[in-house]
Amino acid sequence: MKLLLDSSSSLLFSLLLAQLPVFTSASPVPQRRPSDMDKLSNQTKNLIKLTQELLREHAFDSDVEPHRFRSLPEMSNKSANDLNNLELKQTLSQLHADLKLYEHHFEWLNKVSKKHHHPAVPKLVEMIREIKSLINMLHRQMLRVEAPRLAPATPSLPPHLPYQFDVLQSSHELLQHFKLFCDWAYRALISLKPKVTAVQ
Repeated sequence: MKLLLDSSSSLLFSLLLAQLPVFTSASPVPQRRPSDMDKLSNQTKNLIKLTQELLREHAFDSDVEPHRFRSLPEMSNKSANDLNNLELKQTLSQLHADLKLYEHHFEWLNKVSKKHHHPAVPKLVEMIREIKSLINMLHRQMLRVEAPRLAPATPSLPPHLPYQFDVLQSSHELLQHFKLFCDWAYRALISLKPKVTAVQ
């Protein structure tokens, strides 16, 4: 009788071992939670997509008069070679200050667009909302790594725009500039990710 029980137990144990790979493979693989830097880069990518949509909807056949906005962040001094040498705290602080400046410009553009009943107003409202979201996310990351908060530059906005064509040109210039900024910011955030991990 004892021999029979031992044999049955051994057989049951062997069957359980044989089924173990099946149970393991059937278990769902836990999804890796996106890091805070992943969320920042994804939000920046969302802004790039939104900017591209606005540019496609309101493309110009003629050249746009440049330099309507005097206080936008300087982009000509940023290059791909700089990405490997970025300092974590300084870059996060500067991105935050630059985004606050863009926020002011887009809020101004939204106001003048409403006056001229511009069809892009709903997308501009969405743009401002997404910029605010990225600003808040950046600020939380700055607090985690103790990055200083910089005072944004005072926006220098164009004078009164009497015609809808002026509004369209201003929209195009601002969107083109913002797209360049977001492209660079996205790559900068990707480059900073290992440095955040090292700090935390």
